[in-house]
Amino acid sequence: MKKFSSKRSVQILAHILKEYEIFDVIISPGSRNAPLAIHFGESDGFNTYSIVDERSAAFVGLGMAKSLKKPVAITCTSGSAAANYYPAITEAFYQNIPILVLTADRPTDFVDIFDGQTIRQKNLYEQHSYGDFELLEDREENADDHNRETIKKAVELCFEKQGPVHINIPLAEPLYNLVTELPFFSSVEKTIKQKNYEISSGLIAEFNTSKKILVLVGTKDYNPDLEYQLSQLVKNHSVVVLSEVNSNLHHEKFFKHIDRYIFNFSDEDYKTYAPDLLITIGQNVVSKKVKQFLRKAAPEKHWHIDEFWQPDTYFSLTQKIEAKPEIFFSKLLNNINLEPSSYYNLWDVLRDKKDEKHSEYCLKTGFSDFTVFRIFSENVPENYNIHFSNSSAIRYAQLFDFKQNKIYCNRGTSGIEGCTSTAMGFAIKNPNPTVLITGDLGFFYDINGLWNQYIPPFTRIIIFNNREGNIFKIIPGPENAAENILDEFITTKHNRNAESLAKTFGFSYIKADDEPTLERVLENFFKPDAQPKILEINTSEVQNAEILRGYFEVIST
Repeated sequence: MKKFSSKRSVQILAHILKEYEIFDVIISPGSRNAPLAIHFGESDGFNTYSIVDERSAAFVGLGMAKSLKKPVAITCTSGSAAANYYPAITEAFYQNIPILVLTADRPTDFVDIFDGQTIRQKNLYEQHSYGDFELLEDREENADDHNRETIKKAVELCFEKQGPVHINIPLAEPLYNLVTELPFFSSVEKTIKQKNYEISSGLIAEFNTSKKILVLVGTKDYNPDLEYQLSQLVKNHSVVVLSEVNSNLHHEKFFKHIDRYIFNFSDEDYKTYAPDLLITIGQNVVSKKVKQFLRKAAPEKHWHIDEFWQPDTYFSLTQKIEAKPEIFFSKLLNNINLEPSSYYNLWDVLRDKKDEKHSEYCLKTGFSDFTVFRIFSENVPENYNIHFSNSSAIRYAQLFDFKQNKIYCNRGTSGIEGCTSTAMGFAIKNPNPTVLITGDLGFFYDINGLWNQYIPPFTRIIIFNNREGNIFKIIPGPENAAENILDEFITTKHNRNAESLAKTFGFSYIKADDEPTLERVLENFFKPDAQPKILEINTSEVQNAEILRGYFEVIST
């Protein structure tokens, strides 16, 4: 016989989540949230997951929500457990990933009296959530009506904003009283707001009178409608479309390697290649060089198209267009003239020149992080989702083509924390297999991302281990520090490897120390197996930063 929590607030919460088809709930252990754990675990229709480490759990939820494209609930006990959610909440906030954050709490009059596991949880995430709500305890007047309306408002906000929303849930003892039957709860009238967009004649006129139109696409999930619409813009060489690997666009006429093309632009180049109309789509752009280029170019007109964010990244924003890009471009294409442009040809000539230098450098470069990423681009099967960790991994990825793979990276706040947990959460809920390509520091920093029993056997992790944060030997500035300071406190040199961790968490382990071994093991690495696999590539004896600098020196000539 099933037993449910006797807490009315928890019963109402579960009922409303089911009404909105939020079925996935990640539970971290604790006593204060035991009513939620018991109730969700016993209620039909919910998929519940036990993730011990709250920081990892929140990122796993982020990965799940990213895969499902719908809200996932996460719940923890009171106190510092709730604070451990914060890194993932900031990431979800800037990526617009819907997470419903359910924090159990002590009764409100227990705050600041030195009661155990009690902090100021109300509005804990208000700077990085789309709403912070608090339920009433069952014994309070009109608690049922208040809680029903509060939960409904929070859930609908999570859908509308596609981002994190917080519900704090004070729960008085006893926590473990149970019932075998649930009361009847009526259906919820859903009132989720839908946005409509109509394009203005002014925007159409601006587009039709612009001679040098540049579309820059940042981080974006794969969207076939948007890809088709942008392909219509470039069909007659009318518009230049710059994209990154995490833009998930694959058309041959898009310019997909920004840093390759604009590295070491002169002042004259800035003027020559500057647009008079800049249209930006999506979120964070990895390339620092394109930010420098466009800020210096100072286009006369800049439109940004996004449902949620209209950042003035290039200090020139003139139009904030709150719409889905595919809806905006479907309307735009019906009202514009598309004539061949010399601006496209200008970029096309540049691309041919730089691509040739890229190919020449690849042929003469020995075993290194650079070469490893070239090999990845040639060997990851097309049906794999690729998650890149931050820092070096996502930057190397920009230099190569990854076929038709769908690419993901936590570029909301661009930190290394949670990259493994996010990828594992995504893998758990996605029908296609996932590979995480990560640097050593990002991997070791998030070891608890492997501490769950739900990782599918076809999941793969590739670690390029240069035994330091090599990004700090790539970017300008850190080289000015004394060598001992650089090694100990900035690049944080180490001698760790992942072999024992793989065994601990039930992964098979393969290593490669040179290019022939890597080529050989990759032949079987992606084949089905009973266990997930880790491939660790040791590049610690290679001057990786010098090889990458040599690459940019060659393509800039």
